[in-house]
This record gives sequence, structure tokens and C-alpha cells, in this order.
Amino acid sequence: MKFSKMPYERVDYKKYVEEIKAYTEKLRKAATKEEAFDIHKKMTDISGHVSTMGTIAHIRHDIDTEDKFYEGEQNYYDEVEPTASESLVEYKKALYESKFKDYLIEKLGPVSFKNMELEMRSFDPKMIPLMQEENALRTEYSKLIATAKIEWEGEELNFSLMAKYTSDKDREVRKKAYKKVTDKLMEMRPKLDEIYDKMVKNRTAQAKILGYSTYTQLGYDRMGRNDYGPEEVKIFREEVKKKIVPLATKINEKRRERLGLDHLYFYDTINFKEGDPEPIGTPEEILKNGQKMYAELSPETKEFFDYMMENELFDVYGRKTKRQGGYMTSIYDHDNCPFIFANFNKTEHDVNVVTHEAGHAFQGYVTRKYLPEKNEIGMETAEIHSMSMEFFTLPWMDLFFGERAGDYRRLQMEGAVTFIPYGCMVDEFQHIVYENPDMTPEERRQAWMKLEKEYRPDRDYADDEFFTTGGWWQRQQHIYSMPFYYIDYCLAQTVALQFKALMDKDYKDAWDRYLKLCKLSATDFYSNMLKEVGLKVPFEEGCLDETVKAVSKDLGL
Repeated sequence: MKFSKMPYERVDYKKYVEEIKAYTEKLRKAATKEEAFDIHKKMTDISGHVSTMGTIAHIRHDIDTEDKFYEGEQNYYDEVEPTASESLVEYKKALYESKFKDYLIEKLGPVSFKNMELEMRSFDPKMIPLMQEENALRTEYSKLIATAKIEWEGEELNFSLMAKYTSDKDREVRKKAYKKVTDKLMEMRPKLDEIYDKMVKNRTAQAKILGYSTYTQLGYDRMGRNDYGPEEVKIFREEVKKKIVPLATKINEKRRERLGLDHLYFYDTINFKEGDPEPIGTPEEILKNGQKMYAELSPETKEFFDYMMENELFDVYGRKTKRQGGYMTSIYDHDNCPFIFANFNKTEHDVNVVTHEAGHAFQGYVTRKYLPEKNEIGMETAEIHSMSMEFFTLPWMDLFFGERAGDYRRLQMEGAVTFIPYGCMVDEFQHIVYENPDMTPEERRQAWMKLEKEYRPDRDYADDEFFTTGGWWQRQQHIYSMPFYYIDYCLAQTVALQFKALMDKDYKDAWDRYLKLCKLSATDFYSNMLKEVGLKVPFEEGCLDETVKAVSKDLGL
């Protein structure tokens, strides 16, 4: 069904909570393992419908943040969703403690039962008012960013639409555009500080209710980290400091030489003198070329993209009142179909939507018939699907960039490497913040600047007031809305680079491994699945050695 035709009605959460309680009792009284499983499938459909309505409302609110109806619906869900948490935890507890547990593990998989443990230990009914406040703060932050207006050459633009100018090939245009952006951020700083301060204190209060010393472990539990913890992530970050930071510094020096500049400043965001490659054609033509690309890549990707196009499961055109950023989600009632939300802005990022977000959507498509429990993938796994797809599609970049396809491929490789230190910096910053929740806004900014010296030692913010005082992180939505998510991009990027090295040797073998990983979904734990498809796990000393060697050779460094 086309997205525009999907019906919507507000979910009655009081009725939903009653249904959860009723099915919890039915599950506890089930006489046979088959009956228990059948009850669970029915409960899954009920929750799937609730999810569908909330997802449709969320997408339509993001499409136009000034639509009063869907703004009201989003506010409603922010308030009522936490009210079902206690009943859902009780239901999961009944499932977890069922006398037919062995049979249910066989049907739903061991990962789902580990996830239930995490859910049960990360919730207490006393947290509901705090969870409601946290949802409201997320929405307030998203709206603040989405509706910010920047005066540019007689137009009013938002942050997304300014990206075209902050990446312009003319250095003076980039400098001027960044000044406009950071002036606006400086104006917003008191509100940004206020929202984040409330978020940190709110999340810390939730953790204290559960008996955690800080929010960090609760954040990991909420992210579904069922296979590793902060210590493993710390090992990975230290490997990045030793192995990836020096490589990223070499890449930036090579870029400086290409640009013919004496020195790189933060606004020197382009990679080539003539500017970064821009996609050719209209947004509609980009999607059409995406359809051609996926038709040629594999039978599975052809079927997937044709389905997405036929059902209008994209909203990718930039508009002034549209939420910033991009994501993929699924709509349970409608074949559990994927949906891609993004903001085209006439830069290479438009093509990344057709590769990165489509990687998420492709994995969702090939596993859409699975029971939901077997699709409970962690984000560190989900981002492998998207980031690897960026590499698998590189042979088709001529469709999007013409004679500058080679420049785009280099940009993609270099960007993959230079991103990793930044992503690890975002992660370490959050560990510092949540381990020290009473830090002032100024102390947080000082902590950020200290990390800049470790992860991006060659970064120069010139005389920009917002950035030289440690403000860069305040433009990173994940820090506000999805704590401890960002490291997943870094873990996934190193795995995607492993896939790139494999495809350079044997493209078909690499694709077969990738497809196998997609289909494994959440049937096993992260580390086990990587080993099953012949990839290295990123939590061991020396895990990046071969990757750095392969990338250095690829880039001629």
C-alpha cells in the first residue's frame, strides 16, 4: 500500500494497556507450549498495530513539523507511550518465566530472551513521569533544530538546506555560510544548554531509581547491548586513537595538498578544488537511477527497490518545515514494509540516502516476514547493513556523478575513515557527561575541546566563537536524542571497511557474506554473527591492523 493511502487513527492507550494485561494472564495460564506461542503471536499483532499508528503519526509529523494535527498526535504519544511500559515489562516477564520457556526460546531465539532481561532490569513504574518528560525534551529539541530559520541571500533556510552552502566549492561562501550557521547556534545556545542539562539530570534520575550508579549502564541496556559493554567499547576507542587517528590525519594532509591550501580550517569541508562531486539530475532522477542500480546489483535488491518505489515508501525531498536528518523505519500492519525519511539538499548526501538508508531498508525488507524477535538487531549490527551498502554500490556511481564518479569513490573511502575518530569522540564525550552528571554547560564544552585534541588534533576552528568554545557537539542530534547510539556507526564502519577489502578481492563472495549477515538478522549475538560470515570482531587489540593496511593501500597512503 502507498504510504499516502495508509489509514491513521489515534491509539487508545488505556485500551491497549488492558489488552496487554489480559494477554499476560492468558500467557500465564497457557496449558500447552503451542497455546503459549499462539497467545504471543496474537499479542505481537496487537502491539504491531499500536506501533503502526505511532510510526505513521511520527513520520507525518517529521514531514511537516508545523502540521498542527500530527504535532498534536506526536505530543499525545510522547505522553502516553511510557504508560504502557509497566504492562509490557510484566508481559515480557510472563514470557521469560513461562514454564514453556525452552520451546519459546526455540521459536523466538536466544537473543530475544537476553533482550527481555535488559528490558526488565531497565524499567520501574516510578520512572514513567521521567520517561514522559524525556520524550517531551526530545521533541522540543527536534523542533528547535527543525524550525530554526537562517537568513541566506534573501531566503529563510533551515540547517539541512544550509549544507549546500557550507560545502560550496568557493571558500568564502563556505566561510560565510558557516558563520550564519554558528551565529544561529550561538543564539540558540542557552536553550540548547537548558534542554541538554534537563536531559542529563532526567536520565540520571531514571538510573538512580533502578539502582545504577550512573546512567551509562542503563543507556547500554536501553540500546540492547546484549553482547558487550563499556569496557569492550573502551578497548575499541583506544585502538582507534592508536591506529585510525594517524591515518585520518594523513588523509586530511592529502586533502590539503589537493585543495592547494596552506592550512585547513573547519570550513574547508570540501575534498577537491572544483568542489565535491554533486549528483547530476533531479531528485526524481536520482531515485530512478537508484532503481536501475539495484536492478543490476542483485535479484534481491531489484525486488526490494521496485517495491519501495511502487509503494511510495520514500520521503526524501528537503522542505523548510521538515525535520532535519534521515532514518529508516518499518510499518508493521503494511507487510512490515520499510520507510525511508531523508532531506535531499543537492549534495552527495542525496546519493548516500539511496545507499545508506536503503541498506537499512533492504535488510528490513528481506527479513520482513520474520517474527519481530528475530529482527531485534542492535544498532551496531543495523549500521553494518547500511554502511556496507555504501561500498557495495560504488561501482554504479557513474549513474549519479558522471565523470566525477572516481572523485566520489575517493571521498567515500576517505570519509569512512575520518568519521571513525569523530564518532568515537562523541561516544567518549557521553561517557564523561553521564559519569559526571553535575557538570555545568561550560565544563561539558571544555571536556569536548580536550577530546578534540585526542581525536582530531589537526582540527582548526579559526576564530569561530561557537566552535572554539566547544560547541560542535551541540549540533549532533544523537547526543540529545539517542544517547550512546553513535559508537554503533564506528563499530559498523570498521566492519564495512572489512567488506570493502573483501569485495576488492571477490565481489560476489563479499556480497554473499553480506546477504547472509542481513538474513541472520538477530538470530544470534553480534560477535557470533560476525565470526559466522568470516569477519573480525572490533573488541580485540589489533582488530584494526588489517583494515588500516587495506585502506592505506586503497588510498595510496
